Amino acid sequence: MRRYYDCPQILRDFLTYHETIKGQSPKTISEYYLDLRMFFRFMKLMRDDMPIDTRLDDISIKDIDLNFISEIATSDIYDFLSYLANERTPNPDSKNPDYGVSTSTRARKLSSIKSFYKYLTVRTKQLSENPVADLEYPKLRKSLPKYLTMQESKALLQNVKGKNATRDIAILMLFLNCGIRRSELVGLNLTDVYEDRIRVVGKGNKERFVYFGSACRRAIDAYLDERNKIVLSDNRALFGSRDSNRISVTAVHRLVKKHLQAAGLDETQFSAHKLRHTAATMMLSGGVDLKTVQEVLGHENLNTTQIYTHIENTELKLAAEANPLSKLVSPEEE
Repeated sequence: MRRYYDCPQILRDFLTYHETIKGQSPKTISEYYLDLRMFFRFMKLMRDDMPIDTRLDDISIKDIDLNFISEIATSDIYDFLSYLANERTPNPDSKNPDYGVSTSTRARKLSSIKSFYKYLTVRTKQLSENPVADLEYPKLRKSLPKYLTMQESKALLQNVKGKNATRDIAILMLFLNCGIRRSELVGLNLTDVYEDRIRVVGKGNKERFVYFGSACRRAIDAYLDERNKIVLSDNRALFGSRDSNRISVTAVHRLVKKHLQAAGLDETQFSAHKLRHTAATMMLSGGVDLKTVQEVLGHENLNTTQIYTHIENTELKLAAEANPLSKLVSPEEE
């Protein structure tokens, strides 16, 4: 926690709890810190007698304590959310800055505040009242995730060329078959590959096994023939880079974009994460139940997985309309 220089003890304890007990990632811990730091700075700006030109980013929160936090009311938090929606600018140094952060950003910051107050009221019982318990999240615009069709998926695999073609096909097959995240793929070790499945370490260091089919097994075997002939700086890694290190998330992003472009697909619309959407969509279209897809993808909540049911329903409707019998006229209609 040394990196959080402007961190009061009560916030430090919260971050330590999520890091050591909940096992959350450094990225998640950092987001908690930044969100709550902004929240506390705003509360101090509103409460303390500061010069009118005081910049929010210049306010120290080192003196924030339980007494300060206990006096924050629900109305104060509404003021903070209003500030985010109407006054906060993502790029204050811009000549023509836009005011108001996105709905998703506001929702994430509120989620951080809710987690903090849950820790104080439920986990450590330092507070008896939770001012954000009944606060609703900003309404997010629901959009269906983009995904590749079966024909586009085939085109992607068929257009993989170059020195690392065998490796890249194995990577694409794992994305399309297993629906794993980029971070999960780069973390794979040789010992994580089994006969018909891989062991994946997901968010919060949670482990799960994801099964794959025979085509994916063949792609992995073909790559392993090459992998076993090279030595990497971290020789446990399943996938290596051209500089003999474990492959990075950025490198995976680039290679997916390259092969999408080679296949004539719009690389601005698709990505490695869209291949994860593709895997989920294909599973549901193939009759896999939603609960199983949730386990495969490593979603903590079923609600996260349910967005794919909209895609499935659309494809089922198209399939129904494609059936010649759907246009059959009944005797009563003749």
